[in-house]
Amino acid sequence: MANRLSDYCSPLAARPWYAALVVWAVASMLAAVYYFQHRLGLEPCYLCITQRFFVVAIGVVAALGLLFKPTSRMQGWLHSAIAVLAAVGAGFSVKQLWLQSLPADQVPVCGPPVDYLFDAFPAGEIITMLIQGDGNCAAIQWQLLGLSMPGWVLVMFSAVLASALWRLWARRAAR
Repeated sequence: MANRLSDYCSPLAARPWYAALVVWAVASMLAAVYYFQHRLGLEPCYLCITQRFFVVAIGVVAALGLLFKPTSRMQGWLHSAIAVLAAVGAGFSVKQLWLQSLPADQVPVCGPPVDYLFDAFPAGEIITMLIQGDGNCAAIQWQLLGLSMPGWVLVMFSAVLASALWRLWARRAAR
């Protein structure tokens, strides 16, 4: 039987479709970000921007994966990098979901607008503020099927993490 399950689980079966799929998912996420921000007028909070950074970083690493042969050792490193980026990005999504679940009296104080951060603060302070989040991160501006935006981003990070771990497992099993 030519199309056995083990044929699809081999590292060679992934060829460029895996990286191309991740790049497509990232491009779709960025298109959604553009729509929400520029068409619907939803301003991103600090944690939203931090999550965007990880989405873009995953896309860049996946795009790099298209440059290497599926059998290259570099593929293992790239899958590992994608897994780490997805796990850290998922952590920021969970943090924002936690902020959204807080009662109103426990929500942190809101900080200055994001545009002001980049005009008034040095890079080190900006990064610290973006990672910490603020009260704006607790606002639920949009939902679909009961999940807010960071919930959907968490779904994406989880899917990317699972697929990267699957690729790493498949590479190891094929040795």
